[in-house]
Amino acid sequence: MGNLFCCVQVDQSTVGIRERFGKFDDVLEPGCHFLPWCIGSQIAGYLTLRLQQLDVRCETKSKDNVFVTVVASIQYRALADKATDAFYKLSNTRSQIQAYVFDVIRASVPKLNLDDVFEQKNQIAKTVEEELEKAMSAYGYEIVQTLIVDIEPDEQVKRAMNEINAAARLRVAANEKAEAEKIIQIKRAEGDAEAKYLAGLGVARQRQAIVDGLRDSVLGFSVNVPGTTAKDVLDMVLITQYFDTMKDVGASSKSSAVFIPHGPGAVSDIAGQIRQGLLQGSAVQ
Repeated sequence: MGNLFCCVQVDQSTVGIRERFGKFDDVLEPGCHFLPWCIGSQIAGYLTLRLQQLDVRCETKSKDNVFVTVVASIQYRALADKATDAFYKLSNTRSQIQAYVFDVIRASVPKLNLDDVFEQKNQIAKTVEEELEKAMSAYGYEIVQTLIVDIEPDEQVKRAMNEINAAARLRVAANEKAEAEKIIQIKRAEGDAEAKYLAGLGVARQRQAIVDGLRDSVLGFSVNVPGTTAKDVLDMVLITQYFDTMKDVGASSKSSAVFIPHGPGAVSDIAGQIRQGLLQGSAVQ
């Protein structure tokens, strides 16, 4: 811009306000203009038509009595066809916009709980934009966009909210861990029950096989050796098993078995006791 030989330059995206003897005369578009100062013409000032931004921090209280700072970003610009209003009607445009933002935010946020403030920030921004548009259009300004860029509760409130969230997540994690342990215990119990069932089934089959083997041995021996009774054959089988057991115990170098006085003849006594018990059981029946 300059004023040389009664000429003045107006930059791009800017308009100049020309006055004559202190009275508004014309709006100068970008370019070079003749300005005869000798007849009272002068430039009263320049008005930018570029998009401007104003960040407003407003502290207010929510419905649940939590103090919160709302940061609103206002994007606005002067209208070229209303440059006269924009230049003369407002002495401080930014302060005027800030006052309207304060008024709208402090009327909207107290109606909402803190969680709703976060969820409805777009609605709050829309309300601010509508109110600003109605108010500032009379002064030659256009509100391009209004954004709620930040919502800052009190530091203690933020810490409490984080602790609540952390406690909720820990509770969910504890429940999931307990469910996992429950499933493991159930599966382990089912496995133990199945193992015991199979072990019992194996023992039963083993005993049945032993009984079948003894029966076959007694019958076969009685047929091949005439004059022998089943008692004689059973005593011989028991003695054979007795010596096999003693052999297995003696073959182990780390055996901790404790022997009490006894002899092979005790097998006959044991067999007699078994038979006597069976006969008594039959008599009772």
